[in-house]
Amino acid sequence: MKMLRFRSPSIRSLNQEIQCTVRLLDDSEVSCSIQRDTKGQYLLDHICNHYSLLEKDYFGIRYVDPEKQRHWLDPSKPIVKQMKSQQPYTMCFRVKFYPQEPIKIKEELTRYLLYLQLKRDMYHGRLLCPFADAAYLGACVVQAELGDYDADEHPADYISDFKLFPKQSLKLERKIMEIHQNELRGQSPALAELNLLQRAHTLDTYGVDPHPCKDFTGATAFLGFTATGFVVFQGNKRIHLLKWADVNKLKFEGKTFYVIGVQREKKLVLTFHTSTPAACKHLWKCGVENQAFYKCAKSSQIKTVSSSHLFFKGSRFRYSGRVAKEVIEASSKIQREPPVVHRSHFGQSRSFNSLSHKQLIMNMEPLVPALTSSKENRDTSTDNGLLALKDSVHLSPLRPSVTPEEVEAEEGEGHSPGVHGEEDFALDRAAGGQRDDGKVLRLEEEVTGEEEEGVGALTISDMVYSPCASMLPTPVEDGEGGVELLFQSPARLLKELHASPEMQAELQAERERESAMEAARRAMCRPQTGRQQLRACLRSTARLVAVATGLLLILLPVLILLLESDLDISFLHEIRQTPEFEQFHYEYYCPLRRWFVCKLNVMMEKLNGD
Repeated sequence: MKMLRFRSPSIRSLNQEIQCTVRLLDDSEVSCSIQRDTKGQYLLDHICNHYSLLEKDYFGIRYVDPEKQRHWLDPSKPIVKQMKSQQPYTMCFRVKFYPQEPIKIKEELTRYLLYLQLKRDMYHGRLLCPFADAAYLGACVVQAELGDYDADEHPADYISDFKLFPKQSLKLERKIMEIHQNELRGQSPALAELNLLQRAHTLDTYGVDPHPCKDFTGATAFLGFTATGFVVFQGNKRIHLLKWADVNKLKFEGKTFYVIGVQREKKLVLTFHTSTPAACKHLWKCGVENQAFYKCAKSSQIKTVSSSHLFFKGSRFRYSGRVAKEVIEASSKIQREPPVVHRSHFGQSRSFNSLSHKQLIMNMEPLVPALTSSKENRDTSTDNGLLALKDSVHLSPLRPSVTPEEVEAEEGEGHSPGVHGEEDFALDRAAGGQRDDGKVLRLEEEVTGEEEEGVGALTISDMVYSPCASMLPTPVEDGEGGVELLFQSPARLLKELHASPEMQAELQAERERESAMEAARRAMCRPQTGRQQLRACLRSTARLVAVATGLLLILLPVLILLLESDLDISFLHEIRQTPEFEQFHYEYYCPLRRWFVCKLNVMMEKLNGD
């Protein structure tokens, strides 16, 4: 465990040090001592220096507040002002923006870190896929961490020691062993990891951080942001895919999140409800950052986004990092000697049981994607150049194997050696558990223009998505109502409100106000006779004359005072030199001033005499 002390330029905070722990992707930890004005960028740079990582724009640091709401650490703001939890601080180093094309990543080290993140996503149920893809991904993990199959060294059930998914069936394990023993033999860890990235990035849930919400009907939906655009999963379907080019605005008000875009040349407004205002704001900020990262061609094109149309209302936020195109361009210019990748022991990751004490240390080598078997080979379409849809064979149910009591015990103990970090396990599963029994979602390349626009629902699974309520970002016990307690149905909420006497009185008052306003509008729209038009014209003229007279009575004395004062201003000096002003001064102003002074002296003498 390494220690680092950050020194900031502020003299007053030199003696105010705060302990901070960052959990890495392989579940190791880095501790440091920060000061009160240390910004998030210093901590992110320190972790990247720990890895010797140059392609660091894909990564971020995430933390959880006392209300179990997760946030991304803002690099431009002080860490202490963002953290609301008690010291010492605990955060996690994770992938924030998933590369759209992993093959364009320059260094093996970056690919290895992305591989670790995807392995966590598989284990937490966030990266869900059909049976064939799940077996191939699992086999790539086994090949990368175990190497070639050796009948003398590995027992018959060696795959059962790998905890790759929340729940693994024997059928899936047998398929993983078949692919590992036959198709992946001879592949180095780096090549097996690259093959996993290449297969994973074609899946529907690649890069999705699912946000549980309710739509306007009260049905549960899960929102996500990918390199392609904004996606919505509901039940066993992907009901929306709105590309970033078609997303005009993201906004939120309280617990309501809005997506305003264009679909088939028509305006589209999607409305969703989150459990808390903090969850809604986090969802909005994630959308703004992903849209800026994947959509903009240059970071100079990024604009400050407001959650409201009014400049004095709502939140304002701007993504301050580089965009995807700039990151790829910067990666292509890296000329250094590739750093050595120190891969973890098999037993070090909390997602796996130890199979061996062997450690892999791989150097950079040319990587070529491995060809899949004929059974899994995707046909190439000569018309559109896209991948054709593959036969879908769904994975057996992947229900989370952790009970709410175990989660509470893990929270009380900080982090145990048997599971991933508390923050990832509770929150990632909360967002990713929504696939009902772990139903696997599959990316289907849009071949027709209608599918590309996200028009119509796309079936991604044959099972309903039903996450455990205790795994949500705002935990609730299943016995207390579960998700329904966290997300009140709009119909049920309206019934409860209408049954309240106070609400009935407010509704009656609102109806009376609307009736009065409607009557006033009708009166204004009613056709007028000639006499009524004449009266209206006279009233308008009288108002105009009254306003002009009032302004004259106010401005004329002010102008006279300025002219008779000693102010040496050019335009006043020019007016004073005119014959008209001299005539006014001697014939009107001076006599009036003498009369006023005389009257004032008389009044003062009377007051003194009394």
